[in-house]
Amino acid sequence: MAVNETVIALLRSKPDMAKLTDDLPHVRAAAQAAVDAPDGIGTIASYFTEIPLPATGTWNTPGRGGAQADLVLTAPQGQVPLLFIEVDNCHEGAEELADKMGKYARFLRRKMKDIDGKERPMWRTRWTAPAASSGDKAHPPVLLVFNRIGDRNPNNTVPRLIDLTRRLWACQRQHGGHHHYDGKISIIATGLRNLREHGPAGPAFLRSGRDHMQPLREAIGNPRREAANARAWEETRRAQREYKAQVRRAAEEAGGEEVSRA
Repeated sequence: MAVNETVIALLRSKPDMAKLTDDLPHVRAAAQAAVDAPDGIGTIASYFTEIPLPATGTWNTPGRGGAQADLVLTAPQGQVPLLFIEVDNCHEGAEELADKMGKYARFLRRKMKDIDGKERPMWRTRWTAPAASSGDKAHPPVLLVFNRIGDRNPNNTVPRLIDLTRRLWACQRQHGGHHHYDGKISIIATGLRNLREHGPAGPAFLRSGRDHMQPLREAIGNPRREAANARAWEETRRAQREYKAQVRRAAEEAGGEEVSRA
């Protein structure tokens, strides 16, 4: 049920006000609020449940050491080309969740020959995900959704989990303040209640290594590197414009000298 609720919270489907038959003011107000809220991500066809991620064996007969994603979201039209989702009812501790993240890492590092005979990461033989606009060569992100049913407090679990999985997500800081996440997994956490309230467009997601909540698309991205890349491209274009202007002035001056000599 928590997996289904996670899909509903991420999908944020809109009611059709024209088909609303209940005229009670509070019902209409709630429906209108849902219509006015930010859109969710993807369609119901974008979500797949209980997907094996084999570290050994095959897709159909996975061996030991792999993971099984509660949800896989593929919504390139929503700027989320591939997202693995784990829904935890707060029965597992940080150590158990860290072990699960290690299984994700083993799967994501695994390579195999594709149908064209070329070796690729195994996940790329099933899903298509373009390189990040920032230029990062990172693994697909993993979202942990905590549902407060069990006796584990996610406010205690998440900081411990961040420490235990540091080798999986820790990045390299670059000059200018941005980071490179090549070969790393973005591990992101949220609570189901926060997700219901804010949706994927709200500040409900904490990425390991960051100190503030973000919307989902920002949490799985690298906005600082994208900004640094934009500045670098603009500086390159400015230098090219200046060079062309210098060449043009030099050509005009050379032409003026020839006229004077004549």
